[in-house]
Amino acid sequence: MHHSHESWISPALGREMPIQVFGHAGARVLVFPTSMGSCYEWGDRHMHEVLGDHLANGWIQLFCLDHVHDESWYNKGLHPGAQAWRHLQYDHYVLTEVLPFTESVNANPFVITTGASFGAYHAACFGFRHPERVHRIIGLSGMYDVKSMTEGYSDLNVYGCNPMDFMRHEHDSARLDAFRRQDIVLAIGKDDPSYGNNLEFSGILWGKGIGNALREWDGWAHDWPYWEKMIRLYVGGHD
Repeated sequence: MHHSHESWISPALGREMPIQVFGHAGARVLVFPTSMGSCYEWGDRHMHEVLGDHLANGWIQLFCLDHVHDESWYNKGLHPGAQAWRHLQYDHYVLTEVLPFTESVNANPFVITTGASFGAYHAACFGFRHPERVHRIIGLSGMYDVKSMTEGYSDLNVYGCNPMDFMRHEHDSARLDAFRRQDIVLAIGKDDPSYGNNLEFSGILWGKGIGNALREWDGWAHDWPYWEKMIRLYVGGHD
């Protein structure tokens, strides 16, 4: 299996940002880490082995991203609006640096975003902010209302980072059509504290005519053994 480590100083973020790559071809999968995780997380957790046949056959290629959580949502010394602004800079990094990098090594046009827990929020936020660039969103045990990180505070920056809000109020016909072309999977345990949020978010999407596969798992289902099973089931689309 091809495996490489890439890194560069990001103009958008003003800091070095590493990426781990697994696989040689196929749909380009952007993997976002869990809270305070890293680009090494999926490798350390052997998720590339869980998806080994997909990688070996050239069906997918994993691009495991790093984060700026400690400079954004987890930096409690910042005003929530400033936390959101740093996240928007991260979004710009993924859009203008990561995606072009992936295209330079893999011309496959199909892009998937995925992540577990807080990574699912990132996968959804980026995927819904840029529906023309992302074809499948796979959220594993996610929470899609970022105001849970801001004690309910919102402003234009927070709104722009909050799928729960900006999807609820989306009315642009071209963007709605783009969302309807996406394949969206929301997997959540019935005992997960974010279960209600997933039901509500799925309903918001359906209310906009945006189909999505809400997949409810028994129990808590918020840990790596569950995420291994989920990603195997949904990486090729909803079951």
